[in-house]
Amino acid sequence: MPENTYDAIVIGSGISGGWAAKELTEKGFKTIMLERGKNVEHIKDYTSANKELWEFPHRGGRTQQMIEDYPVLKRDYPLNEMNLDWWANEKDAPYVEVKRFDWFRGYQVGGRSLLWGRQSYRWSEYDFEANAKDGIAVDWPIRYKDIDPWYSYAERFAGISGNRDGLSQLPDGEFQPAMEMNCVEKDVADRINKHYKRTRMIMGRVANITQPLQARTNCQYRNKCWLGCPFGGYFSTQSSTLPAAMATGNLTLRPFSIVKEILYDKNTKKATGVRIIDAENNQTYDYFAKIIFVNASAINSAWILMNSATDVWPGGLGSSSGELGHNLMDHHFRTGARGNAEGYDDKYYFGRRPNGPYIVRYQNLFDDKRNYTRGFGYQGGASRSGWSREIAELNIGGEFKDALSEPGQWSIGFTAFGEILPYHENKITLDPNVKDKWGLPVVAIDAEIKENELAMRKDMQEDAIEMLTIAGIKDVKGYDGGYTMGMGIHEMGTARMGRDSKTSVLNGNNQVWDAMNVFVTDGACMTSSASVNPSLTYMALTARAVDFAAKEMKKGNL
Repeated sequence: MPENTYDAIVIGSGISGGWAAKELTEKGFKTIMLERGKNVEHIKDYTSANKELWEFPHRGGRTQQMIEDYPVLKRDYPLNEMNLDWWANEKDAPYVEVKRFDWFRGYQVGGRSLLWGRQSYRWSEYDFEANAKDGIAVDWPIRYKDIDPWYSYAERFAGISGNRDGLSQLPDGEFQPAMEMNCVEKDVADRINKHYKRTRMIMGRVANITQPLQARTNCQYRNKCWLGCPFGGYFSTQSSTLPAAMATGNLTLRPFSIVKEILYDKNTKKATGVRIIDAENNQTYDYFAKIIFVNASAINSAWILMNSATDVWPGGLGSSSGELGHNLMDHHFRTGARGNAEGYDDKYYFGRRPNGPYIVRYQNLFDDKRNYTRGFGYQGGASRSGWSREIAELNIGGEFKDALSEPGQWSIGFTAFGEILPYHENKITLDPNVKDKWGLPVVAIDAEIKENELAMRKDMQEDAIEMLTIAGIKDVKGYDGGYTMGMGIHEMGTARMGRDSKTSVLNGNNQVWDAMNVFVTDGACMTSSASVNPSLTYMALTARAVDFAAKEMKKGNL
């Protein structure tokens, strides 16, 4: 086999790209995984993982230079000195905001699998049927039964801790033992669950293992996941899928490889390979393969398709339906309620649990009808304030030190995460007038939430206030911190799946209708967004698509 020819190419090395590489190599395919950023080696390159705040020059915060260099990242929590290298360089890779869109990108091996929140939930039949029942966008080409076994497959390998709660709107999975709620959370959950028939407060299901798995040690309750885990306590490309793929001897990993376009043969109507720009030397190289998996994250995957095959389709490979780049979604959040819990001053908790309780969606399900479409769930938890509750300038001496030797007041809060509908007009395009460091056109993003989501946000806050009040929490206050598209870091929908090539980019096996040997299994493929975190669904869809591709390869169809 020539040096630049493989059985399969995987574009991107994040959650779905890592899964594609694992599944392809374990099925015997010689595979190259192309990553636009630098390599990050497990353990060795987690340079901040064992540092405490006082070991950082600015106590883990941000400098004025960082604020100047990262005008987008500065808008929210990601900008800090502890893991700055794991966020994309905004000057080298800019984008155009037709409307404000907070795009937080991770350009390195592992992508945002090193940075994700790890909440891992199955979609239910309600979610896969929703578009068809509501008459919105297009119908999903699959149903829960099609992905159920692949959820199980992904959960067993990734390691998801949680309880089997018996809820039809949040199907149970293959779980390791769940993390425990603390004393306040247990009491609040008991009161909420007794009062409401329409919802349940459960322990969050999270991709942090509570028992050893493969070569990984169980979670150490350090809550430093975003710095990389030397123990392998949470699922990432580095801790899980990459070692499995490397163990086969079938994987070639090439960092600093910016995929410029997918090469397409209009005579065979298939892709032949990809063209990359080496991010270090600016040279162009071509790689060839029989199948290509596009897993560069929703917006970048659409960008690659849009920048490809323009001699056949001006809008790019996969654009024949007119839907490529459209239907951009996220989850809207940053609204809910919080309050104080009294009577627990003699109680505390152990460790820094990287997880919290979850209140399951109930709106527009069963007999709960609202004045908007779809719904939301809540993530949150209870804790006691620590030494940082005091401002040094307001107190001095022995009394100040004594006050800080005891933990402060218990509080509990919940933040809602709501579904955003797949609006055709929420879109990305290529801007030929703005180029990145490598001379490539950048993406322009034009998306916003609409009346449906704004109506939902009122209930997100008011329902949280009601629940906490019923649970006996004091001084309950609602809040809405405002939301802009992208803040949820759950980009979805730019190359949606569907049943008809005239209205979708991909079919029910994640194949691009216009080139059946190209598969897209990251967030770009999503036809709707549901209200739960999407990454577990990416894992399951990827494993399912690789299984299909392997069978089609054996039949000679690809």
